[in-house]
Amino acid sequence: MLRAADLVVCGGGVGGCAAALAACRAGLQVVLTEEFAWIGGQLTSQAVPPDEHGWIERFGCTASYRRFRDGVRRYYREHYPLTDAARARAALNPGNGWVSPLCHEPRVALAVIEAMLAPYVASGRLVILRRHRPESAATAGNQVRRVTLRNLDAGDRVAIEAPWFVDATELGDLLPLTETEFVTGSEARAETGEPSAGEIARPDNTQAFSVCFAMEYRAGEHHVTPRPERYAFWRDYVPRLTPPWPGKLLNWDVPHPRTMEKLRYRFDPTGEDGKAFSGLWTYRRILDRANFTPGFFRSDVCLVNWPLIDYLEGDLCTADAARRGRLIQEARQMSLCVFHWLQTEAPRPDGGAGWPGLRLRPDLLGSADGLAQAPYIRESRRIRALYTVSETDVSAAHRPGQTLGQRYPDSVGVGYYRIDLHPSTGGDNYLDVPALPFEIPLRALVPRRMENLLAGAKNLGVTHITNGCYRLHPVEWNIGEAAGELAAWCQRRKMRPADVAERPRDFQEALRSAGFELHWPDGLRLEEGDPHMHAR
Repeated sequence: MLRAADLVVCGGGVGGCAAALAACRAGLQVVLTEEFAWIGGQLTSQAVPPDEHGWIERFGCTASYRRFRDGVRRYYREHYPLTDAARARAALNPGNGWVSPLCHEPRVALAVIEAMLAPYVASGRLVILRRHRPESAATAGNQVRRVTLRNLDAGDRVAIEAPWFVDATELGDLLPLTETEFVTGSEARAETGEPSAGEIARPDNTQAFSVCFAMEYRAGEHHVTPRPERYAFWRDYVPRLTPPWPGKLLNWDVPHPRTMEKLRYRFDPTGEDGKAFSGLWTYRRILDRANFTPGFFRSDVCLVNWPLIDYLEGDLCTADAARRGRLIQEARQMSLCVFHWLQTEAPRPDGGAGWPGLRLRPDLLGSADGLAQAPYIRESRRIRALYTVSETDVSAAHRPGQTLGQRYPDSVGVGYYRIDLHPSTGGDNYLDVPALPFEIPLRALVPRRMENLLAGAKNLGVTHITNGCYRLHPVEWNIGEAAGELAAWCQRRKMRPADVAERPRDFQEALRSAGFELHWPDGLRLEEGDPHMHAR
């Protein structure tokens, strides 16, 4: 089958949905493709509550991302039996998780995103192809002409021709298919000039990925799952990292991400108060039963995205399709083993072991096994862009006395998060250091050579290090939305993205009119940007 469109967005995650929204809003005919059954990526199929900065309730995101956040809260107010106190709370946090001011169920995020896109689907301006994966591409010179996708359920194929393409896949899958130049893993210091980079490039050294899961706790009940086949391996597994992990992975003793000193996690489904750093049960809790009519929920729901489920035994970016599938399946088994350990052997505060009342909630994740449909990908292939954001652009340590990161003349948005690198497949332990509020340069979305392909997610021009602060939900949304706007701008004016980047003022004015914030306000107090300062 052959289709045609103005824009093809491959990857229906956070960035891809935002790209499609922007391009449809600007009048383009768009095809959005997604490998999994749910669009929404990190927010839905990967089941990760949004990681956000502490100013998010006031500023620091696009207007459409704010619409999404408002939509989540409105969904709960309209459809759930909230208590009067919760309903009246302007900054309602359904789960009262302390990682974010808005911890919520993946299904609610899915409903809100689909509602935002629904008018364009109804009008025929947007076609969404779920369960479709890019398989090949046709190019001519510096142009992508066609992408062919395989239907993962039926097995048939669809080819789509278009003048514009956005790669918003989780791993930058269009880049090798279109022969667009890219980099993977960690770069050498000589290439990037980054003080924290290694001496040699390691293309297969990427941040661990994780398969998340949701669980509840039924005190006094027995829900212990059968012992997984690989349980002994993961129970005794010791990560091979430098600096070393303090013993076995399945232990409450972990390295502090910022200091590498030994830290002891707390986990107690009934004894955490929900304040910042109070424990793992409330860390990414997505339903707090105290927000709802007494008795409506028998338990809170906790979303597990902890270092204990970080999979380090293989890199997805450099793996072929068969190996990628095996690695993801192994990571799924690892998560099931961690859950079984929580039920049976995890040390309890009272000196006992295990919580047999823990119960998976596959119904909340749209899966059969209780795990998220998709792995949570922290690091992608990255385009060799017109501009690559480096550590010295954003690191607080390397911009002493400053309160903002590098200001770019072609900024298309803002973001803020620490440079947060999880342990890597090459054996690096955490790198978690302060960043400054940063901007997103348009040039980082544009490949050096390909003229009609744009980065729309974590595959933009960042390094292994700066990916650590550009990979979070509101930043990825902004990247994707800017890519969709840029494709529409270039299509209408018959311009190249590189030309827009050289003379960005008119495009930036259009972005402002569309609700983009291109620069941070002066006078920021950085301590206010820490989301944990605002935990309940």
